[in-house]
Amino acid sequence: MREVYQEQLGKLAEELASMSSMVGRAMERATTALLETDLSLAEQVIDEDLHVDEARARAEEHAFGLLALQAPVAGDLRTVISTIHAAEDLERMGDLALHVAKTARRRHPQPVLPEDVRPYFAEMGKLAVKLAGRVRTVIQTQDVDAARGLEEDDDEMDDLHRHLFTVMMSPDWSHGVAAAVDVTLLGRFYERFADHGVSVARRVVFIVTGK
Repeated sequence: MREVYQEQLGKLAEELASMSSMVGRAMERATTALLETDLSLAEQVIDEDLHVDEARARAEEHAFGLLALQAPVAGDLRTVISTIHAAEDLERMGDLALHVAKTARRRHPQPVLPEDVRPYFAEMGKLAVKLAGRVRTVIQTQDVDAARGLEEDDDEMDDLHRHLFTVMMSPDWSHGVAAAVDVTLLGRFYERFADHGVSVARRVVFIVTGK
């Protein structure tokens, strides 16, 4: 009976790891759609967001089932409760990739990004995908040091986010208010994507250490 229970806990981790891969791919494709004005890729991200929502629902259903049927305590209870919260964070990461894709679709066939901020978003996109991959690894390995290391990626994303405002506040900014609003919102989407990834990593630390 205990072996079956542990298998069920392991399945929760697998579901979260799978969600990490899904949101990483979504942000990678959304970034490409944004940078290359690729409508079909933006539509793909939008259509596939439903899969992320369904994955969260499955993870929560399994977690609540364990709470109801197994009445876990101590470390097992931390795992189940943290899984519910982590699934929410990962679903939000998918939503943020969705927002990027919708912005690309809304402005199509015109490019969303002025040329002078494109390198920032290319870098933010790479960093977001890297972070999602590291979240997956942390979930699978429960490596506390690796989990804490995600803070560095988040700091790098915050730096890029701040630099965007430097560009927009410059007297040389000549792209108008609408472009500034788009850049501001998009920068926020990437920054929040990283924040949610760090939140998942912190939940893994809590599962392992109780702190």
